[in-house]
Amino acid sequence: MAVLGLLSLTLEIPDLEVGVRFYSDAGLVAMVEGNRAHMRCKEQDRASITLIGGAARKRLHHIQLCAERLDEIALDVQRLGGRVTEAPAGFDPEGLWVLDPHGMLFHLCEHPADNELAVPSTPFEINGPGRIVRKRRSAILPQRNYAPVRPLRLGHVLVFTPDVMASVEFVTQAFGMGLADRAQDIIAFTCVRRDSDHHVIAFAKSGGVGFHHASFQVADPDEVGRGGRALLAKSRRGDWGFGRHTIGSNFFHYIQDPWGSWFEYYSDMDHIDDYVAWTPTNYGMEDSLASWGPEVPHDFVHNYELDGEPFSREVVIPTEAV
Repeated sequence: MAVLGLLSLTLEIPDLEVGVRFYSDAGLVAMVEGNRAHMRCKEQDRASITLIGGAARKRLHHIQLCAERLDEIALDVQRLGGRVTEAPAGFDPEGLWVLDPHGMLFHLCEHPADNELAVPSTPFEINGPGRIVRKRRSAILPQRNYAPVRPLRLGHVLVFTPDVMASVEFVTQAFGMGLADRAQDIIAFTCVRRDSDHHVIAFAKSGGVGFHHASFQVADPDEVGRGGRALLAKSRRGDWGFGRHTIGSNFFHYIQDPWGSWFEYYSDMDHIDDYVAWTPTNYGMEDSLASWGPEVPHDFVHNYELDGEPFSREVVIPTEAV
């Protein structure tokens, strides 16, 4: 093994206050230091997203991965068309900083494993034909009984690339990851090789690199729905969901951020305990986005980092829809 998991991503954004408000509304906890904000999940002591304010427009700065055998990775990076580089100013020089063949920046470092997530005191249960598992209690309580949804951990990121399969080759061969599934050469999903969510880094085809979305695990599908509706009411931009993916099987709700990219709540992701026992599938494009859900927004897979004008849109959300 080489890459062991996803730690965080860093974005450059125009207005730090706007970014902190959005991710705080999404349930993350902010620590602001000068022109940077470190956004973490409540039960974790490290950032999942770092925001750097003052940029002309939103831009993916880098992705941070937990890894081992960094010396071996450095050799493979150069063999596969990437480049080992110096740490950007103001960032940790420890570990390995890598530019992939398309210019996307990664920071690979050793990091202690995160604590296991606690099992919910009331697990999500579904009654079905011939299988009654929830008895003598209601599944849904009055709304006042529910606290605001807070993400448990950063599960995966999806980024844009001009060549999906070349990006897959780089992270699988240089970083030791595995191809989980793909839909032709348009979108692909990669995992780590042991005890992994179905995908950790996903790639979508575009004219250049960029950030599409960060996805955060919540406790159950009800929290996906409640969290998504609550964030949509505050952000007043676009959304996609509630729905369920074919690839990965997770329930989802995406909310558009202030810069045209997306924040995803998810639950019930497929798990790959041992990549050796997994067989990737090449899906048709009809299965690339969802098994079911609302109509896909027209700009869901649009890379606003390539445009000449910054994203700007506000959607009026009817009160009765929230």
